[in-house]
Amino acid sequence: MNVDELVAIDVHTHAEVSSKKGTSSLDDELHDASSAYFKVEGKRKPTLEETAAYYRERKMAAVIFTVDAESATGTEPVPNEEVAEAAAANADVLIPFASIDPFRGRAGVKQARRLVEEYGVKGFKFHPSVQGFFPNDRAVAYALYEVIEETGTIALFHTGQTGIGAGVPGGGGIRLKYSNPLHVDDVAADFPHLKIILAHPSFPWQDEALAVATHKPGVHIDLSGWSPKYFPPQLVQYANTLLKDKVLFGSDYPVLTPDRWLADFEKLSIKDEVKPKILKENAARLLGLTKP
Repeated sequence: MNVDELVAIDVHTHAEVSSKKGTSSLDDELHDASSAYFKVEGKRKPTLEETAAYYRERKMAAVIFTVDAESATGTEPVPNEEVAEAAAANADVLIPFASIDPFRGRAGVKQARRLVEEYGVKGFKFHPSVQGFFPNDRAVAYALYEVIEETGTIALFHTGQTGIGAGVPGGGGIRLKYSNPLHVDDVAADFPHLKIILAHPSFPWQDEALAVATHKPGVHIDLSGWSPKYFPPQLVQYANTLLKDKVLFGSDYPVLTPDRWLADFEKLSIKDEVKPKILKENAARLLGLTKP
């Protein structure tokens, strides 16, 4: 991957469908509801190869992952191995993360290590609300974090409200309480060398996310899932100042396209010297694509 030639690095994109199995990471009800919630433009279920071509055309790189919430949803995820293999075949634009259901226990811990050592996975995505766990639950998740910290990979946590289940009766059984970023503060305290990304503007806990990222050196924030025109003012203020080296561009593709995100970002009051940090430099450093 030639970082100098990249316009941006999108740290938050989803593998929605398996070309090998023909399956989706969400059941039809949750999939359709999330599409309506996000007012999705364009193809909702691009293949991994189509995603690579999409980002290559735009001279961007993308971190890509599935969400493994099989224990809670009963739906098999897109295989992590398939995501990693596609990233290896498109190494100029795709960066592989994995996702492991914390309730897989010791088998999940073994899988995490294997994905790093054999497939070159660079990080792991957690969605506490969809997976149904508190990030600071020692019995459920801490063994996974130990592997992630030991291997120098990244833990990316969904935070705040989620579009998954929005509009479905009972929210599809998905509980928002699990995604308060203060639960991740415990993780950052207990694993001081763990690299963490808090995904999304963390409504209704934006101030909590800013506090955690300001207080804990290893915690970063990605800006995915929201058009920048809706960012809370305090998020913009911190991105321009105290957290200018810890805020990352993310779109949430395919539910939100980088085209739309970047067009709205240009209208945001971000300092000229901070924009390249958010769009590429911070992510490149965190992912180990450039020297610290």
